[in-house]
Amino acid sequence: MLELPEVEILRRDLDKDVGGRKIKNVEVTGPKRVIEGASTKKAFESALEGRKIVSVRRRGMLLVMDIGDDDLLVANFGTGGRFQRMARKVEVDDRTVVLVTFTQGGQLRFLDGEADAVLTIVAADNLESRFPGLVDIGFDPVDEPMSWTQFGQNLIRQDGKLKHLLMNDRFVVGLGPVYSDEILHSALLRWDRAPSKLITQEIRRLYRAIVETVHNAVKHRGIEPDVFGEPGGYVEYLEVYGRAGERSRHGRGDVLTSKIAGKTHFYCDYQV
Repeated sequence: MLELPEVEILRRDLDKDVGGRKIKNVEVTGPKRVIEGASTKKAFESALEGRKIVSVRRRGMLLVMDIGDDDLLVANFGTGGRFQRMARKVEVDDRTVVLVTFTQGGQLRFLDGEADAVLTIVAADNLESRFPGLVDIGFDPVDEPMSWTQFGQNLIRQDGKLKHLLMNDRFVVGLGPVYSDEILHSALLRWDRAPSKLITQEIRRLYRAIVETVHNAVKHRGIEPDVFGEPGGYVEYLEVYGRAGERSRHGRGDVLTSKIAGKTHFYCDYQV
């Protein structure tokens, strides 16, 4: 599952690499549900062929490609979607559901590993009506700077536990199991702390941990292979996630685990 740093890296890479490229042909090899809103596979293919990708941006966790004429191609990756840049001659991965071939520069392939990723063509003016979750999306540590005081005011009004809150897109965009654990460790906070009970110093630590963790992950190319297949460099900087029984890299104890809602949570006992 891609988290915010990986989607932001993907956006930057694709904007630089395919921005300005003209689409020669499109082939939908997966089931029709992958092309949400299209009447047929042929209609989707025809709607893209001959178009130029003007730019690539991100709204929340959606990747949004401007394809001209006030239309957008929107990628919702779900839990197992991703893009790959490949030469046409490279063997096609079994998970590939859409192939976009450019007049120059190989292919862009859309992969769907968990049967929940979709591509949608939508008019720019209809983006928020088609994706209503964008209207009340939370704090974006990459795109929308926020003061720690404003962050704190939002935080103390929230219910539930910190781990769950960090993974709620209505509070912070795009944090999943990996980065939420890393942020809590960096902030020295337990997963089950109540937001309203945090003191000022803890709020500041949490805010700083969110911003620094996300920006450092983007800087070091995340933890997943990028669109070109190159491994992410941030794996070497993970303090706790996936490191049960090992020493936290810059902490003062061993990494422990517990099960939260059926998923493994990584932490150290000095988080309070």
